[in-house]
Amino acid sequence: METGSGADELWWWTASSAQLAAGVAFYRRGCGRSGAAMPFKAFGIATLFVGAGAAASAGALNAAGIHTVDDMKEVGKNIRGWIRAPPRETGHRS
Repeated sequence: METGSGADELWWWTASSAQLAAGVAFYRRGCGRSGAAMPFKAFGIATLFVGAGAAASAGALNAAGIHTVDDMKEVGKNIRGWIRAPPRETGHRS
């Protein structure tokens, strides 16, 4: 499958939607009869929500055509030029 194809971009949104739906379903189900497993369940639900956000962010970057770090640097350079900020210095500081 080639990078940037429609099916490749759809995968990120499918993963994000599935994680979000699972997180909401588990959240609405509650903690059960005893609260002993509540911390583990809360961590699992939070993980689903964070994963959904990460998958959605990756899908947005992929859909925007940003596939590498160099692409992201180019976007940053274009934004700095658009707001008329001076270019960032590159190099190591001692």
